[in-house]
Amino acid sequence: MPEHQTIEWKEAWHDEYLEWICGYANAYGGTLYIGKNDDGDVVGISDKDSRKLLEAIPNKITDTMGIVVDVNLLYEGDLQYIEIIVEKYPSLISYHGKYFYRSGSTMRTITGKELDKALLKSQGRTWDGMPIPKLKVEDLRREAIELFKEKAVRRGRLTPEETGVEDAILLDNLRLFDEDGYLIRAAMLAFYKDPEKWVTGAYVKIGYFDQSDADLRYQDEVHGSLIEQVDKTVDLVYTKYMKALITYEGIQRVEQFMFHQDAFREILLNAIVHKDYSACNPIQISVYEDKIYIWNDGEMPEGLDSTDKLFMKHSSKPYNPKLANVFFMSGMIEAWGRGFDKIKEACARYDGPLPEYNISKSGVMVLCKACDRYLKLLSGEENNSLISNDRIMSELMSGKMQKPVQQILEYLKYNDTITTMIGKEITGKSEAQVRRYLKALTDCGVVKSKKTTKGNAYTKI
Repeated sequence: MPEHQTIEWKEAWHDEYLEWICGYANAYGGTLYIGKNDDGDVVGISDKDSRKLLEAIPNKITDTMGIVVDVNLLYEGDLQYIEIIVEKYPSLISYHGKYFYRSGSTMRTITGKELDKALLKSQGRTWDGMPIPKLKVEDLRREAIELFKEKAVRRGRLTPEETGVEDAILLDNLRLFDEDGYLIRAAMLAFYKDPEKWVTGAYVKIGYFDQSDADLRYQDEVHGSLIEQVDKTVDLVYTKYMKALITYEGIQRVEQFMFHQDAFREILLNAIVHKDYSACNPIQISVYEDKIYIWNDGEMPEGLDSTDKLFMKHSSKPYNPKLANVFFMSGMIEAWGRGFDKIKEACARYDGPLPEYNISKSGVMVLCKACDRYLKLLSGEENNSLISNDRIMSELMSGKMQKPVQQILEYLKYNDTITTMIGKEITGKSEAQVRRYLKALTDCGVVKSKKTTKGNAYTKI
């Protein structure tokens, strides 16, 4: 049996191997063999050493770590060796005040944020489920709670009767109190007017970049309760940071953005519920002329480490389950990993590429590229008839031309054919002006011209 993350061979015992045993207990369990070389061959230990170690090793482990392991004496021919079997422990184990973890073929010391996370996990808790003793229900922002209620009822997640109760009862039904009656961090993040009082970096930072990452033109920050940050961020990005290019489908005016708003909203919501708020970094959105980057200091569930895997069927395991439940009950996110299906559907409506995910220890970076239609409009290709026609229609539907053109289009709603003379009557414009409007509408594909004995007639298409 070769060495791997749960198997280790040592020719002789040294007390430093107690760290390995601690690491096995905190990871997936494992087996340590004493009396085998690096190739896994039994080299044996002496009778004196075996008798001593069979007594000393269990005692040292129990005295220093408070756990019990199996220590067995095994034989291969005339050679004897010791097997130490360590089970995975549900609670985090320390050795001389330090916490060790077996990862692959190495042993790591767990410290800082990673240690906090491991301690919470060993207790069956999550970061967003920890209590904030000084936070009271009356401290929460009334507008944020009302927004939650309105969204929850509109999406059918809660009934008017369920949202019509006192705030304390509503929050309790959302499991936002701990067993001692304290509000938890998820309640603070979702509904407190200034969550940065408790958690640094609980906001969204947006910047517009021109030609390079160093060319920052302008920026904004979105603060406040997370339940309110979502709509504020989406509205700000799609009104100030993203330029909608105008096209026309027939006579219908269409705003073409580089990336579908529904897909962007889902990516933002994913960032909010998967963000590691203990890292104290804001969600960062970088907007360029033809792409958007969305970064959050968080992590995805184990195994979901690529774009392809994320867009396959998978279960929903949010990094902040308590906070995710609030957003789910509001109707803003879906359960069972449906959010990625919604992103895919929204991108398909633009016939655009799926976002690309780069998942690493430094966080999750999402690249959203502009769809082809937007890029064509952005390039301003004069030989592109669609763009040319759209420009003509845009001119017609603006300024002084707007009213007479609308009068002609209104007439064509109820009549199949219009002539220059009819156009003069309904618009009050000269014959030359009416011919200009009708020719432009012909160029745009709204009507087609047909010569008659009395002149040209224009039939709607």
